[in-house]
Amino acid sequence: MGGNQSQPNATAIIGTGKGGPLDTSAGTIASRGISFTYDHAAEPALRDITLTVPAGECIVLCGASGCGKTSYTRVANGLIPSFFHGAFAGNQTTCGLDVETVPIDRLTPLVGSVFQNPKTQYFNANVTDELAFPAENIGLPAEDINRRITAVAERFGIGHLLHRSIFHLSGGQKQRIAVAAATMLGPRVVVLDEPTSNLDANAIADMRAMIEQMKDEGLTIVIAEHRLAWLNGVADRYVVFDGGHIVQDYEADEFLSPGCVAAMGLRALDLQPYRRRIAALASSPAADECTSVLLGTHNLTIGYKGKDGFTRAIPDLRFRAGEITGLMGNNGCGKTTLVRTLTGLIKPVSGRIELNGVPAKPRDLTRAGFLVMQDVNYQLFSDSVREELLIGLDETDAGITAQANQVMADLDLAAFAERHPMSLSGGQKQRVAIGSALMCGKDLIIFDEPTSGLDRYHMEQVGELLRQLASQGKAILVVTHDEELAAGWCDRIVNLGADDSGNNGSHVSNPDASSPSPNASTNFATTSTHERNAQ
Repeated sequence: MGGNQSQPNATAIIGTGKGGPLDTSAGTIASRGISFTYDHAAEPALRDITLTVPAGECIVLCGASGCGKTSYTRVANGLIPSFFHGAFAGNQTTCGLDVETVPIDRLTPLVGSVFQNPKTQYFNANVTDELAFPAENIGLPAEDINRRITAVAERFGIGHLLHRSIFHLSGGQKQRIAVAAATMLGPRVVVLDEPTSNLDANAIADMRAMIEQMKDEGLTIVIAEHRLAWLNGVADRYVVFDGGHIVQDYEADEFLSPGCVAAMGLRALDLQPYRRRIAALASSPAADECTSVLLGTHNLTIGYKGKDGFTRAIPDLRFRAGEITGLMGNNGCGKTTLVRTLTGLIKPVSGRIELNGVPAKPRDLTRAGFLVMQDVNYQLFSDSVREELLIGLDETDAGITAQANQVMADLDLAAFAERHPMSLSGGQKQRVAIGSALMCGKDLIIFDEPTSGLDRYHMEQVGELLRQLASQGKAILVVTHDEELAAGWCDRIVNLGADDSGNNGSHVSNPDASSPSPNASTNFATTSTHERNAQ
């Protein structure tokens, strides 16, 4: 890190555990009486946290969005109080170092972090340069850096990604690079904040394999996570947060007992019922609905031009008023590119898009549709949550302000009405963006990963709001990897799979191909359902 601390370093870490005397041995995370309130915040983010994570243990932090999981990780890796300022109390040691008194660069070789949004921790555009950065930052010689890059690439199976542009990787590949970079200095502890929030099932399996490998090597691992199923058999302990407190600390066997997770309102531990529902939908014939078609595609091909461009043929699709369509598929298969095309943000390579049966230009699509982006940080502009919901609307209209108040209440955002959106947790930001969609009044609303970073309660809340919008005659398209959301709330599922060339769409993800096939075929299944509860 050196002397520049203007950005959190991508190789800092965090942890948690059970109460007791502080253990300062290597690889151990120990907290006693930790409380923290961010500057300008009305309420503490953490309240009297006392925990210990022994060396070599894998522990999961879980709980509702905004419960304090991320804040605790920042304490354990030293970003609180070194980077995030506020009122700090208690004693925190990580790998034997007091995080309140030691410079952050003392922790850099010992702890590695993977942040909730990997984009926030990249310092380079090239994969090899990104891996080299932590080692260069502490002044290691070139030979040592090259040796470490080779070892890390072999360790995590990312040799085919070296020298590639990070911007052209799929979401799963970006997360693998983030994990690899976090281990470049040989840390004793690794912390991951919501590492699977935007990943498909295959990428989640890759993430699990990386976690298992690090655990086998004796690293202490801390994972803050809502999606719990992929951690079965990996985690040793589960620590449940609520309102900045630790309310339960379970051994894995106790946590995985029947009824425990459901009673706490946490995400499912077994996804098989949801996957069976989705598989059944994907194998069923498409329903011939008589409802009017709001948006339709004809012989559409999407993609980009240029050196790293791609094209992809899209079978004809129909999106109807009052219907929720789920768009699923592997990371990088072209889902986001498709929705950007449908909303007029990029032009199609060929074919046409019709709006109410009439060929539509990109500007017509932009006027008709509203897109909630996968990274909502790109579309939060105002100084308060209330102002964000009222952008472009008449704030003097009592009906509009009453609607905004109701939307905030429905999304559990009323308490944050005057908070700056960028000061909220990831899940809370997601709900603000969804609130803007509820306020927009447009006929086509597209959500790109709307439940990313959300707990079970708020995931189901989003499902209810999607149903509310559909009942108002809106056409809803949901891009998602969330199998619980898709199985429980979508009327139709469009499964956009990898094409025959091995290219997964909007990013060139085939490691053996320097460019994607220009005439890739597509594997689609379109189905309907009115069942919303995967039992």
